[in-house]
Amino acid sequence: MTEFTPLTSLLGGGLIGVAAVLLMALNGRVAGLSGILGGLVPPAAPDWVWRAAFLAGAVVAPGLILAFTGFTISFDSPVPTPWLIVGGLIVGVGVTLGSGCSSGHGVCGMARLSGRSIAATISFMIATAATVFIIRHVLGGF
Repeated sequence: MTEFTPLTSLLGGGLIGVAAVLLMALNGRVAGLSGILGGLVPPAAPDWVWRAAFLAGAVVAPGLILAFTGFTISFDSPVPTPWLIVGGLIVGVGVTLGSGCSSGHGVCGMARLSGRSIAATISFMIATAATVFIIRHVLGGF
């Protein structure tokens, strides 16, 4: 089950917001991770260097924090791995159809009051709530 972690969640959300603001302020780019990743897939975008640096930072920075602070993040998923893979693929299709992911629409687009991003984020939330309800209460959950 999911633990309630308000302080670490608040810290993580704040750091995501800071990263999005810094990327916009310093590079003029929206921090939509699916779009950033998409620019690295061949044929890579001409501005692939900052994309690679941003994604590398997103992976390396938490590792450094964990290494230097001794802080640990426990992860235990009752969901079988094949379901996680199928879920990831479905998310990938949704990101493609929605022209962006939750970070791009939810963090950056909503902050810019983009109507498209507000509609996308509302759609994400409704789909998420429906999925959780169906998995946990209709299918019996994991």
